[in-house]
Amino acid sequence: MNWNDWIRQIHRWMSIIFTVVVIAIFIALGLGKQPAEWVYFLPLFPLFVLLPTGLYMFVLPYAAKSGGGRRAAGQQ
Repeated sequence: MNWNDWIRQIHRWMSIIFTVVVIAIFIALGLGKQPAEWVYFLPLFPLFVLLPTGLYMFVLPYAAKSGGGRRAAGQQ
């Protein structure tokens, strides 16, 4: 598994964790329960991991086009 695959896997799992935590908070609020204040900070850890991994994956195609990943003539 290369570096790009690790970044994608980390991003994928963090997005799942982030989504589950946010849904759990909304369910708790919908049930009329008032969660502790620290519960609202739980989505921040996955979000802080999602930011650099997402930016990395966003920039990757542009970096490849700029010369780092030139292809041979005739290939797509």
